[in-house]
Amino acid sequence: MGNFVNNVNEFFTYCDDNEVQFVDLRFTDIKGMWHHLSYRYSAVNKDNLENGFPFDGSSIEAWQPINQSDMLLKADVPTAFLDPFTADPTIIIFCDVYDIYKGELYERCPRSIAKKALKHAEEIGIADAAYFGPENEFFIFDDVKFVDKINEAGYKVDTEEGEWNSNTLYDDMYNTGHRPGTKGGYFPVAPTDSMVDLRAEMMQVLEQIGLEVILGHHEVAQGQGEIGVVFSDIIGAADNVQKYKYVVKMIAHLNGKTATFMPKPLYGDNGNGMHTHQSLWKDGKNLFYAEGNYGNLSDLAVNYVGGIFKHSAAVAAFTNASTNSYKRLIPGFEAPSILTYSSQNRSAACRVPYGAGEKATRIEMRFPDSTACPYLAFAAMMLAGLDGIKDKTVPVGPLNEDLFELSQTEIAQRGIPQMPHTLREALEGLSEDCDFLKPVFTDEFIGAYLDYKFEREVIPDEGRPTAYEFKTTYQC
Repeated sequence: MGNFVNNVNEFFTYCDDNEVQFVDLRFTDIKGMWHHLSYRYSAVNKDNLENGFPFDGSSIEAWQPINQSDMLLKADVPTAFLDPFTADPTIIIFCDVYDIYKGELYERCPRSIAKKALKHAEEIGIADAAYFGPENEFFIFDDVKFVDKINEAGYKVDTEEGEWNSNTLYDDMYNTGHRPGTKGGYFPVAPTDSMVDLRAEMMQVLEQIGLEVILGHHEVAQGQGEIGVVFSDIIGAADNVQKYKYVVKMIAHLNGKTATFMPKPLYGDNGNGMHTHQSLWKDGKNLFYAEGNYGNLSDLAVNYVGGIFKHSAAVAAFTNASTNSYKRLIPGFEAPSILTYSSQNRSAACRVPYGAGEKATRIEMRFPDSTACPYLAFAAMMLAGLDGIKDKTVPVGPLNEDLFELSQTEIAQRGIPQMPHTLREALEGLSEDCDFLKPVFTDEFIGAYLDYKFEREVIPDEGRPTAYEFKTTYQC
């Protein structure tokens, strides 16, 4: 679907036609969280749209120190769209962050990093376009509670679809008994699928703001769903993830529910992934296509996969960016943690989609999840893939068997590599193996990212006792 505006002049015409009152500037931090500030439309002019809006960068986690806090938001005008949720007409614009002290795009701005990654692919002569198609799964809960104190910790989520509610006495309704059950939620119809109308509303609003929606369906777990949208270039696809998450969360919120993209909120049921389809192009030709090869994959595409697998720990620091990510990547829950590739087979970390012709041939990395900052995740995978192309790295595979049935011993005996098992392992992998990122990710950024993740996520998580530890060790 096309842009709503293409340039600054069209922007003002579009705003006037839609009686816009506020201009909402959106930007993304290193965690992938969206931030915003709203200008009155009357205060926006051609000069600040083209040259930038000032803001304080010191108040964003892991960004600027307070003595160098002044930064600029550079509006990417063709990304503008009307906010479907505000009471007053508001137009949203994606922004890149500009560093006034160095006179360049900010090296900690994820969107700017993704732009540099594509430019790098062009400069080394491999590709002039990179297409990504993320599939973001989510849960819809009716209620969520959590506590984190020195002497108390815990959480509780609830959904009417949860099998634990089979004997619940409701005050305002009867118990229907129609529930998908653990791992039983793939494609049931209503009333077992209780989210049909909710997803339909999400799909319509996504189309309203410019995404091309293909389908929506219930996923395997209780309270879990997915909406499929058309792929885009590396920046457009990451922008679409931010739009998608915003719409899903807001529609749930406005319907008295809560949405999460957390990888593993339910113990014992499937988790949320962000399967990511990828292909490189040059001069209008798909570099991943070679008719007659396994899965129609070119040698270049296989080397691209090999590069991602070779640098899997460092890549995982961006694609599986939370401690919770690794609770999803365990055997038994369709977790694609075994680093091989396979045509059609969803048990491999990389799947080659079935029946793809020249234009549609691609690879699908199945291990990422939505705690990733999409700009950083896509850039990291692409840079690892480009390194694999340069070194002609050959991955293990192809393997067509059901890899979920292999034991850990069998995996080890056959020499099949796996994803890291914890965020600490991933970050340590990034610390030791980051040269492939250096053309785009600066040393300063990598250092800041590692420090932030260790200090704010890994070490605090490792220092907290869990309910299961009380269960297993309290009486020792």
